[in-house]
Amino acid sequence: MSDAIKHECGISLIRLLKPLEYYKEKYGSAFYGVNKMYLMMEKQHNRGQDGAGFASIKLDMNPGERYMSRVRSSQQQPIQDIFKQINDRINTAIIEDPDLKNDVARQKKEIPYIGELLLGHVRYGTFGKNSIESVHPFLRQNNWMHRNLIVAGNFNMTNVDELFGNLIALGQHPKEMADTITVMEKIGHFLDDAVAKLYKQIKKEGFNKREASPLIAERLNVAKVLRKAAKNWDGGYAMGGLLGHGDAFLLRDPAGIRPSYYYKDDEIVVVASERPVIQTVFNVRYDDIKELDPGNAIVIKKNGKVSFEEILQPTERKACSFERIYFSRGSDKEIYQERKMLGKLVFPEILKAIDDDLSHSVFSYIPNTAETSFLGMVREAQNYLNNKKEAQILALGPNITKEELHKILDVRPRIEKVAIKDAKLRTFITQDSSRDDLVAHVYDISYGSVNPEDNLVIIDDSIVRGTTLKRSILRMLDRLNPKKIIVVSSAPQIRYPDCYGIDMAKLEDFVAFKAALALHKENDTEYHIKDIYEKCLRQVNSKDTDVVNYVKELYEPFSPETISKKIGELLSPKDIGAKVEIIYQTIENLHKACPKNLGDWYFTGDYPTPGGNRVVNRAFINFYEGKNERAY
Repeated sequence: MSDAIKHECGISLIRLLKPLEYYKEKYGSAFYGVNKMYLMMEKQHNRGQDGAGFASIKLDMNPGERYMSRVRSSQQQPIQDIFKQINDRINTAIIEDPDLKNDVARQKKEIPYIGELLLGHVRYGTFGKNSIESVHPFLRQNNWMHRNLIVAGNFNMTNVDELFGNLIALGQHPKEMADTITVMEKIGHFLDDAVAKLYKQIKKEGFNKREASPLIAERLNVAKVLRKAAKNWDGGYAMGGLLGHGDAFLLRDPAGIRPSYYYKDDEIVVVASERPVIQTVFNVRYDDIKELDPGNAIVIKKNGKVSFEEILQPTERKACSFERIYFSRGSDKEIYQERKMLGKLVFPEILKAIDDDLSHSVFSYIPNTAETSFLGMVREAQNYLNNKKEAQILALGPNITKEELHKILDVRPRIEKVAIKDAKLRTFITQDSSRDDLVAHVYDISYGSVNPEDNLVIIDDSIVRGTTLKRSILRMLDRLNPKKIIVVSSAPQIRYPDCYGIDMAKLEDFVAFKAALALHKENDTEYHIKDIYEKCLRQVNSKDTDVVNYVKELYEPFSPETISKKIGELLSPKDIGAKVEIIYQTIENLHKACPKNLGDWYFTGDYPTPGGNRVVNRAFINFYEGKNERAY
């Protein structure tokens, strides 16, 4: 994607179902779980490169022995940093005492991070928050083993204020109004309550305090705790947690907005944000990895029993389509096919833009994630030409000459690697004029790949802000002197903010929003902007369930094609020689390509939770009032 968009995070959860000695004997190392966690986090680094964290729990430790470990980093390469710290601790311990090397029992007792229960997390620092305090997993400590809680999530809540107020009403004093802290404290409150009630009940049965501990672990109903905690959550989430005594869970939101996949056998239970991560790291078949149902939690008890519990009633499935277009790894079997389909389905609009002149059109892509949709686009161009060739050959009949046949067969889509991203270039100068000059060189071009009479068709995953297109890519492509530059977005126009985990919070950042404003100005209908603002204001104190997304009215007077044309005008540098045209995917074709992921609120404004409508209206109010702040 040419516009850098940050995504919240990726989660990895591993539960080893056998004693550590089993993995030492079978795989040659008691550090099997740690090694697998490293691989899982690295394979999900596409989901977050600003911070990483790891936590582990050792089962059945004696009082006074350390059973929980956590390490976090917000360094430049955070995954490598935390595992370097872990490896240094392990290696130092073994160097100081070589007898530890083959003594698994002592390794577990004396070396941190080695355990049966592991939780990993990677994240991007959204809204400039990238301090170590913002890095997951979060830890809620208590001297009661069962009340220790470690939480990490891929999520964003739209109603943090309400949840914060609920905690205060419960008598708590949260240290900050962040959704991670708020969610953890909500789970922690009901965990404390459940443990206290169980202890009271077990004490009545005649057991002493020490005898009560294993019975609490056995009887604790994790699903019940989660049902109480998540009752008022509004957002998209995949929430993972470890309890000090050894229970674990991962909960998915009722609309299935954020992804979660799991695999289990007799050795291991593993949960991750992406399917191919599990498939690659554990070398298992695609069909053996399952998707966690929306509104459900996978609960792993200390004794290794795995259950799937409905925590919240599932709503209409609205799994995030941006996961498929851009964020998730393209190595997933389904995602690979979906991205190719996105390229295929947009081809008819490309054909119109080039006036059916494939002979004078060069096809390329903006590196690197648009490559798969490019393959789909080119394959459809090949299919189109094959059908055309077939008709031409049949029309010429049996008397076709060899020269005529070759003339027809030699026509094929012209494919070039036009744009090359200079990965080492960093725009470190902050002065606007100097920075713009550097930004213009983030991409390089393949000179001589395009002729002056050619159309240049270049596909991108999506066009969000269009800043890089205007400042860099279009200027670079224009140096090739094409007749026309057609920039194709495999995604529809992004018109509305996300509030469920993607860092797209401000309306005025979107080039589609700017285009709609410009069109209202041209048509002397700017009064609609104030009307929308006043309608949004009137809903500020309404219940979320009653709020209507009035921002939709901004776009209603204009067709998608009209807005796309205006976007092309806005993004064209004044001194560019080629004509620029922008083509966006349609909503209908997006749904055809990604039939299982119909979450399209950033394109349509149809938010899957009530809090979404409140957020988009607040974003419009902020825009109108000139407030440069997030709406949630």
